Amino acid sequence: MSAKFWKRLSYECDLWRSGLGQVAGVDEAGCGPLAGPVLAAAVVFPSSWLEAGLFSKLRGLNDSKQLTVEQRENYFNIITKHPDIRFAIESVEVEMIDRINIRQAAWRGMNQALDRLEPRPQHVLVDGLKIRWLPYPQTALVEGDAKSYTIAAASVLAKVTRDRMMVEFDKQFPGYGFAQHKGYSTPQHLAAIEQLGPCAIHRKSFWPFRQETTELELFALEEIETAAPPPAVAADQIPIAETTVTTTTPTPLA
Repeated sequence: MSAKFWKRLSYECDLWRSGLGQVAGVDEAGCGPLAGPVLAAAVVFPSSWLEAGLFSKLRGLNDSKQLTVEQRENYFNIITKHPDIRFAIESVEVEMIDRINIRQAAWRGMNQALDRLEPRPQHVLVDGLKIRWLPYPQTALVEGDAKSYTIAAASVLAKVTRDRMMVEFDKQFPGYGFAQHKGYSTPQHLAAIEQLGPCAIHRKSFWPFRQETTELELFALEEIETAAPPPAVAADQIPIAETTVTTTTPTPLA
């Protein structure tokens, strides 16, 4: 495999060489939209790829935002159908996002996705900054979905799953254009909100639904953003809300 492709598997290879066979990449999709759930996915590649190299059909895999819709769908199918790749996808719904804020909801989804992997990961590659209360050893990589194949794979699974869900929501809540903009604050979406008002999957804690913020609320928000994260806790001690879950356990090779 060329140096170009080895480089984007280098973090995984270093961990595999150190004796950690269960290395997961984790990422989220849907933090920015005004509507719909946030999705998180976790992916584990087989450690045998240290010697065998990356599965050739994944060599163009990248940050999901850098791929076309067709490319994302293609990689989604490759990842989910490969017998040696393990993955889990977790959805955190709007009610929970409004209750605990979008950042905490995304972290919650990541933790739940990791918890559903069997066996549990020994180390996690995280896109962005370190998640202090995530109860797994981790390496945080800024723009990690463009630096690590397992993070990129998680990025694709989360993005494709969420986009498919928003297409279904478009049928349930017609008139907002969810199939086109996927809940983001496009002019089309904002115009629909102005005309129709919010629907059940809009995040009521987001602008423009919560337009008025008092000085006291701003102060409280600043405290939340600057406060130290809660201490790490065991996964079974984290309260779990009702979520939509998609998980797959691959069939072993014959």
